[in-house]
Amino acid sequence: MSDTGTSTDSDAHDKDHDSSPASGQPPEPGGHVEGHGGDLAVAAFRAHGIDTLFTLSGGHVFPVYDGAVKAAEPLRIVDVRHEQTAVFAAEATAKLTRRPGLAVLTAGPGVTNGISAVTTAHMNGSPLLVLGGRAPAFRWGSGALQELDHPPLLAPVTKRAATVHETDRIAADVADALALAARPHRGPVFLDVPMDVLFDRAAVPAPVAEERLPAAPDPVGLAAAAALLGDAQRPVLVFGQDVWMDGADEAARRAAETMGVPVVANGMGRGVLPNGHELLVTRARAAALGGADLVVVVGAPLDFRLGYGVFGGRDGSAPARVVHLVDAPEQVSAAGPVAASASGDLTLVLDGLVEAWTQKGRPAAYQRWCEHLQAAVRTAAQSDRALLRGSGASIHPVRVYGELLRVLDDDAVVVGDGGDFVSFAGKYVEPGRPGSWLDPGPYGCLGTGLGYAIGARLARPGAQIVVLLGDGAAGFSLMDVDTLVRHKLPVVMVVGNNGIWGLEKHPMRMLYGYDVAADLSPATRYDDVVRALGGAGETVERADDIGAALARGFASGVPYLVNVLTDPQAVYPRSTNGV
Repeated sequence: MSDTGTSTDSDAHDKDHDSSPASGQPPEPGGHVEGHGGDLAVAAFRAHGIDTLFTLSGGHVFPVYDGAVKAAEPLRIVDVRHEQTAVFAAEATAKLTRRPGLAVLTAGPGVTNGISAVTTAHMNGSPLLVLGGRAPAFRWGSGALQELDHPPLLAPVTKRAATVHETDRIAADVADALALAARPHRGPVFLDVPMDVLFDRAAVPAPVAEERLPAAPDPVGLAAAAALLGDAQRPVLVFGQDVWMDGADEAARRAAETMGVPVVANGMGRGVLPNGHELLVTRARAAALGGADLVVVVGAPLDFRLGYGVFGGRDGSAPARVVHLVDAPEQVSAAGPVAASASGDLTLVLDGLVEAWTQKGRPAAYQRWCEHLQAAVRTAAQSDRALLRGSGASIHPVRVYGELLRVLDDDAVVVGDGGDFVSFAGKYVEPGRPGSWLDPGPYGCLGTGLGYAIGARLARPGAQIVVLLGDGAAGFSLMDVDTLVRHKLPVVMVVGNNGIWGLEKHPMRMLYGYDVAADLSPATRYDDVVRALGGAGETVERADDIGAALARGFASGVPYLVNVLTDPQAVYPRSTNGV
């Protein structure tokens, strides 16, 4: 793999990747693949277990399509209506399967249209390969169609961004890129290939997948963390996305249950403890994180979602000490005080923590604290009941979730794409199983909804897939209902339609006494849009009709949108300290 200039390879984002075995090494003697560049790329895709390619058609990448169609094991090609949807769908596949997803984008605007989605994957730590087309090398600099040097644009938001300049390097470089994407800390990798290089032919050793041993954590860091747990009276565990992505969900549940430590779930850490578990205190999040004397954050950054790592202080108590357990050394927070940390394979990290803690001999040490938080969860549930069951002239968004919770299966996948409407979902919808919650993550990029829905339906063909959309967010991706229809991918979409940009309108009015650019057309018939694209749906104006509409959606077997007209005055309450 070679660069197109001085800044086209972002290996600085993963400085130790060259220390691992090269995934492009030849397998058994005599194992070769021959063909054009697309055939060589597809051989590498297959070696890494990829069976689906997301794309929007473009001539610069035709050989990849040809290779996907004519392979001994053809890849499924899912063509979408906007390149960001292709990348979001690939990311959803990666999140749910815990293997790299694949998006193939044509040159120039095809690549630049996908950059927000690549950035989302980067912020989420989602393993992903984006393979881009590129103007022909022999014409470079002469103004060919869609000529653009992509890697410098992608370098800041990928583990690597580079150009493959030789046909006989395509298979090895694609295989290496997929291995790098899957190596903790995970993330997207970008490669582009000049059109003439991709159309050319070569015979090369068959690519093979990298075999990677789990990284063992530093026992000193684990001992320090266990000592802090031994001294704590009010500890809390926070489980984040990387608990799921690193395959540590079972170890996380074992750790919580063995030590008896209450848990707050964050992102794809949701579902590690199922809804109703006695140690799950996400509904009492403020009380837990505000009253803790020790917070052990596992597989999540100490970003704004976790108050930048500042916990405790509730009712005059001292600030909580923080332990940070992550999948790679560079993920340990440098932004705030961390009392102890450890990095490595998170199953080994969590099992090692439990072993070190057990040596302290503290069974049932936190029982009183757990009982306090369980009481707070019951109080919250009691106070929620009126909103979840409420009726009236205006529909509160929480009522939508009260009805949704009645019909969701334990293995349903819930996709959130929106502001206030999805914030309410984060508070009230708790998955029954791990790997069942998809939201945009810390980058907060609207427009993930339909791409995530496409990827989720393919990754979980037998599960309910429900997409929760604010009406503002719906405008970013609703055209890709056409993709759902053409590829026969039934999902249920629920739009919380309050006719405003809720995250902006109310704060601006509070600050300035007025608002601008914060209104949408009231009561827009988004279900009519879905019907026009070949799906089905309905608009709901009365709270008592929500349940029946959802049931019709799940029974329909087609892309179905339930357009619920919600109260624009219902604003999601936000704390001032981030917790």
